[in-house]
Amino acid sequence: MSTEVLPEHRADIAVIGGTGFYSFLADHTEVVVETPYGAPSAPIAVGEVAGRRVAFLPRHGKHHDFPPHAIPYRANLWALRALGVRQILAPCAVGGLRPEVAPGDVVVPDQLVDRTHRRVNSFVETGAVHLPFADPYCAGVGGAVLAADPAGVKDGGTMVVIEGPRFSTRAESRDYAASGWTLINMTGHPEAPLARELRMC
Repeated sequence: MSTEVLPEHRADIAVIGGTGFYSFLADHTEVVVETPYGAPSAPIAVGEVAGRRVAFLPRHGKHHDFPPHAIPYRANLWALRALGVRQILAPCAVGGLRPEVAPGDVVVPDQLVDRTHRRVNSFVETGAVHLPFADPYCAGVGGAVLAADPAGVKDGGTMVVIEGPRFSTRAESRDYAASGWTLINMTGHPEAPLARELRMC
């Protein structure tokens, strides 16, 4: 974390935009952050929302340049932390696996299942280092989202993350649903463990 960051480029909170969510801040400065893991998906937009410094990064790039299995996840998370980010809102497109969720629902998951197989999911490359991950999501961030719209946001659920870019087969989806999992997605992992390693919610 030795990257020199100008004070006006610092942010406490980040939003990572998913599919279809490529811009967020009307008045912002674009910040190019160099990382040991290459370039992030795009320059990071830094601006202000309700008096708080916010960074925005389109997960797939400004023009959906990166498919889910090729997103530079480590560069993205490292760049956000280098700007001072401690909390992340990371909305993503999902499919529902159970009848209690329907198209258009907003769900704040509390558990994650990894079914990816080609992604580097850690910054750790040497030594005996382990990551507590029983609860992959920060209750404070999830609680804030729920409090903003208690009637319109569903609380809890397990999101299974598949490799992509293909969708699951019917048999795979039935298997995931039978396991009790709620949502299916292609990008929630490795974002969550990488954020945890960098001590970001």
